[in-house]
Formats: sequence, structure tokens, C-alpha cells
Amino acid sequence: MKKWIAVLAAAIVITAGCSSKETEKKEATEHKEKQVEVDEVVAPEELPYQFPLTGVGTDEESSDRAVAVVVNNHPKARPQSGLNNADIVHEVLAEGDVTRFVAIFQSEQPEKVGPVRSAREYFIGLASGFDSFFIAHGYSPEAKDMLERGVIDNINGMQYDGTLFKRADFRKAPHNSYITYENIVKGAEKKGYELDKAPAPAVFLSSEEAEGLEGTPAEEFMVKYGSPSFDLIYEYDAEQQKYHRFNGSEESVDLESKDPVLLDNILVVQMDHRIIDNAGRREIDMKSGGKGYLFQKGIVNEIQWKNEAGRIVPYKDGARAGFVPGKTWINIVPSISDVSFDSQP
Repeated sequence: MKKWIAVLAAAIVITAGCSSKETEKKEATEHKEKQVEVDEVVAPEELPYQFPLTGVGTDEESSDRAVAVVVNNHPKARPQSGLNNADIVHEVLAEGDVTRFVAIFQSEQPEKVGPVRSAREYFIGLASGFDSFFIAHGYSPEAKDMLERGVIDNINGMQYDGTLFKRADFRKAPHNSYITYENIVKGAEKKGYELDKAPAPAVFLSSEEAEGLEGTPAEEFMVKYGSPSFDLIYEYDAEQQKYHRFNGSEESVDLESKDPVLLDNILVVQMDHRIIDNAGRREIDMKSGGKGYLFQKGIVNEIQWKNEAGRIVPYKDGARAGFVPGKTWINIVPSISDVSFDSQP
């Protein structure tokens, strides 16, 4: 009897062992299947559409018109509002060593933008390349003539100060004019302008092309405008795969959210500049093309730029250079020698 009990016990143990192993195997298989299912769920899916000026995927086709805003970059106007939402920002000299921004918004609608500053003839040219609704507060004589002739759909703070444009009490004029996106829409409605036609798309690299980019390492570089207050430093964050922008030692951040301005493409282009009046205003040749640098993914390539239908477009080895999907900053400088990076020969 003890023998059979022992055999039975052994059989139970063996059966239990087999059962346990089978159970473990079954559970492992089920876990693996579940893991596959989880991996399939979290894997990024390719979205059917792209925003035209960032190349970033979206569920629905975007039909929003681009909005261009002239933004103040005087030290008394920093930090600005809304720049972190812009798809493309052009940085260009106004008078003296003072730069201003022509910020193009399309994929995101900032709650508030500013401080808003006055227009220049070439600011209007930059905005026109995207068929933008143009926002400024003030103008040079040449720009005023262009706006009055209807060269571009626009509203201006000179006509709407205190209504569509609001003055902030924590800054002094001319560094305190702001406009909300809600009031931009109201201004378009007031003037009878449409805001439902998206700009033509830019050229973007595929994810494989972006990861395979080659060039000279340039994880930190400087762009000089002739004054420490306006000279720039860009630093590449390898973890985020984006560039941070600094005016001197101060990082460019949003006034309200404190979010940094993060960039995927930085295009620096040389254009001929000429002083045209006693106020120090400039004429800038934005049509002839010339030299430049394109910074992406921590590397840099020398390029030639062309003006195509009002847009500043990079070319490399005779072919149009694609942008990495994301946000772009375009620095327009009088001389390409104003750009320096450690790996530069």
C-alpha cells in the first residue's frame, strides 16, 4: 500500500510538474502574445496628412491660412509670447544691430503673440511667400505704401491700437503691444479676408533620410549681429534632437508658459544689406540668392539659398535640401562670416 501511495504521490508530483510546466509555457505564450499586442498598440502609426510648414503628421488635412506676425526682439521685449508656437521664424535686422522676427503660424494657433512691432518692406516680402495674413504695429514709409496698396492682406496696430491690439501694463511702449489669435480672426473678419486656405507645403526629409543625414558636427554655434544683446548661440540637445536658442546667456522661452523655443532646422543665409535713410533703415536683397548654412540633427551643411515664390529655400549640390519635420528658424545675416562653430575649418 505504501508503495502504491508512493507511486501515486510520484505520479501526482510528475503530473503536477508537467501541468505546472505546461501552465508556465501557456502563460509565457499568452504573455508574449499580449506583449506583441501592446507593442503593436504603442507603435507610432503613420498619420494620413502633414502640416504644410512643419511636415509633422496630423489626423486631418489642415486648411488654415498662414498668419505672419512681426515680433519685437529688443531686450525690453523679452521674453516674447507665442514664438514657441511658430512653424517658421525669420530673424532679420531692422535698424542698427536690432533684429526683429517675422513669425509664421499655421500648425498651431498661439493664444497671444507679441510684443508686435512695425513692418518693413522686406518683412512683407517674407510673409507674402506663404500667402500670409500679415500682422504688424506700425510701418516704415515703404511698408506703409505697400500695405495701403493692398500688396498683402493685413491689419495694423496703427488703426486698431486699443481694440484688436492691447497694451500690456508691465512693459512700456513701443515694447508692449500684443494681439490674441482670437483678435487676429476678428480682424480678418472685419476686413473680409479668408483664413481657410493652407500654404503650399515645404519639402521635408523622410524619417530614414533625417536619421541618415551627414555633415560636419555642429552641436553649438554662434550667429553674430554686431551686438552682444542680439548675438545668438544655438545648442543642440541630443536627447531631444532639437536646438535651443539663446540671446547671449538667456534662453529663448515663452513669457507665459516658460516653454523653450525648440528648433529642428536652423537656416542661416547671407544677403546683401544697404542703409537707405538717416534712421538706419535697410534695403535687403532677398532675391539674388547666395551662401548659407543648414543646421540639423547636430550637424551642418553648406548650402546655396534661392528665393522661390517669396520663400527662402536651401539647395545642396544643385538639389533642393529637405527640412527635418518640425520647426524652422531662418537667420538672415549681412555676412556668412558672422556664423561660427567649433568644427568649422
